[in-house]
Amino acid sequence: MLRFDLNISILLKEVPFLERFARASQLGFGAVEFWWPAGESLAAIAEQLHSNRLNVTLMNFDAGNMAAGERGFLNNPDKREWFRSHVPVAIEFAAQIGCPQLNALVGNVLPGMSREAQLECVRENLAWVADYAATASLGVVVETLNTFENPRYLLTSTHDVLQLLMSLNRPNLKYQYDLYHMQRMEGNLIATLRTHIGQIGHIQVADTPDRHEPGSGEIHYPHVLAAIDTLGYQGYSGLEYNASTSSEASFSWLPEEHRSTAEVSDLSL
Repeated sequence: MLRFDLNISILLKEVPFLERFARASQLGFGAVEFWWPAGESLAAIAEQLHSNRLNVTLMNFDAGNMAAGERGFLNNPDKREWFRSHVPVAIEFAAQIGCPQLNALVGNVLPGMSREAQLECVRENLAWVADYAATASLGVVVETLNTFENPRYLLTSTHDVLQLLMSLNRPNLKYQYDLYHMQRMEGNLIATLRTHIGQIGHIQVADTPDRHEPGSGEIHYPHVLAAIDTLGYQGYSGLEYNASTSSEASFSWLPEEHRSTAEVSDLSL
């Protein structure tokens, strides 16, 4: 049972952010995800979700200025209070809009501080945020990124993030598996899915090496998606790619009748 949502922070940029909800619905999508919507009215977002009858599968905690290369601050002791002051706002908003989980980017490597000291800071912050999210019955996912576009990011392999999560032993803390990032870093997508599907809380989709839509690069998405389906993954797979042409044209690989339904039986790219 495959389900797809649309990341409206990276797609539908042809229109302003608040107009993307209606556009997603018009294109047949029943669910969206987004990065922390800095500068946007949370009340207006909630209204757009309600009026367009959209579910939210995932949103990010505030990770700083993404365009400038910031990727979260969980590893930075100087940003501890900044991050923790944001969490209640994000958790309350997620609960309000029915978003079941939030993505916590851990941060870029800090020069002059050991990796272990930074990881210990991440562990402390993740344990705290996972416990806080649990009080609202919400989950937290942690993502790995590739070093080609994120050369200083702290977590860049499946092994590293799973070791981190296992050390914390929080049932609502899981791995966000981005197929694009991990194809670039380590490959073995289907083998990783088979081994760790139970630890994966969210999947994201893009092709490599250019981060365009499935079918535009080297990943054999029919095989990968069939594996996800066979493994019984119950979550959504988020479309988080840069469209090679227009956003609307880039959805041609995904049949419109399957964008808001739960079941996808045949995706031939």
